[in-house]
Amino acid sequence: MRRRADVLRRIVPAVRENGYVQLYRDDGIVLRTQKLGEADRIITILGRTSGRIRAVAKGVRRTKSRFGARLEPFTHVDLMLHTGRSLDIITQAEVIRPYGEPLAGDYPRYTAGVAMLETAERFTPVEKEPALRQLLLLIGGLRSLGDAEHPSGLVLDAFLLRSLAVAGYAPALQECARCGAPGSGALESGALESEALRSGRRLPAFAVAAGGMVCASCRPPGAASPAAPTVALMLALLTGDWDLADRSERRHRVECSGLVAAYLQWHLEHSVRSLRHVERV
Repeated sequence: MRRRADVLRRIVPAVRENGYVQLYRDDGIVLRTQKLGEADRIITILGRTSGRIRAVAKGVRRTKSRFGARLEPFTHVDLMLHTGRSLDIITQAEVIRPYGEPLAGDYPRYTAGVAMLETAERFTPVEKEPALRQLLLLIGGLRSLGDAEHPSGLVLDAFLLRSLAVAGYAPALQECARCGAPGSGALESGALESEALRSGRRLPAFAVAAGGMVCASCRPPGAASPAAPTVALMLALLTGDWDLADRSERRHRVECSGLVAAYLQWHLEHSVRSLRHVERV
């Protein structure tokens, strides 16, 4: 009997420890969903502590599912998960905030939001690698889209530029990306229409492969020649100067969006398919 009791003491703690490891809780944004079998879905979530997670929601496509509507893209959810062999299993889901509701009836904002979700997934290629700053950027971007305080195109470009910065790919805008030579007026945040930027500037080109603005000596063939206010707009979006960004002209916003999209996709080494559907207004 004593020997049997000793065996049980060794087994019970092991079972408890295993159960503790298998169940975990996290919150995050639903990035996308995929059908699995007849009634299940694979849910991709960007979690606060776990990074990007792919988990199965069993029976979620049935009409009587307990949490089907809670696991839609754009939704900030609180989850309980069970660790599986290949994919984790979602056992509980509670909505924290449905960011998709205010976007559903506004096509430009909806497409901008979809591009944000895809970009966030591209910037988190390794599953279960913590990416808190990327999650916070995504939450802030979706909240700003829903509040509609700023044009959707500007919100998207600000999110893309800051995601690049978090990943270590911030474009050089105030100095030459190759030799470090400073630009005229160092592109002060209030210089959207300054004479210093419109005349005699030393950074005449934007080279995607070089990492941003370049001087005349370092300019490679095929580099773009953006207007000075366009470069100032990019800096404003990167630093959060919304007063300056909101006063920008449409032509500079369009030019800025093209440069940001090209720069993003160069560093991701993959096209962001949803960007082609974004309406620039």
